Amino acid sequence: QVQLVESGGGSVQAGGSLRLSCAISGGTFSPRAMGWFRQAPGKEREFVSQIAWTGGTTDYADFVKGRFTISRDNAKNTVYLQMNSLKPEDTAVYYCAGTLRGISYSHWGQGTQVTVSS
Repeated sequence: QVQLVESGGGSVQAGGSLRLSCAISGGTFSPRAMGWFRQAPGKEREFVSQIAWTGGTTDYADFVKGRFTISRDNAKNTVYLQMNSLKPEDTAVYYCAGTLRGISYSHWGQGTQVTVSS
């Protein structure tokens, strides 16, 4: 079975940086796009960013523009999320996801915790 495994989460102070990685393994998986989502306790899951696998076109939620950068290494089947200027409100579990058809995300990782202290 295809697996998406996130890593790189941790605890940082406000203004700090983290780089999340999502490794695709376990089988053949050719996503149309990969994305990052997050969910804080008591809140709904929200979209953070996504990137087209072939062309590299990116999309960002307004609250991370200018601070986060999504990228991918097709040869390594890995997608990244560079997070700079982190804020306490960025605290959440971050999930990577993949879409095969480009309509909805069908594959999800287990998530990695990001905690930002003031």
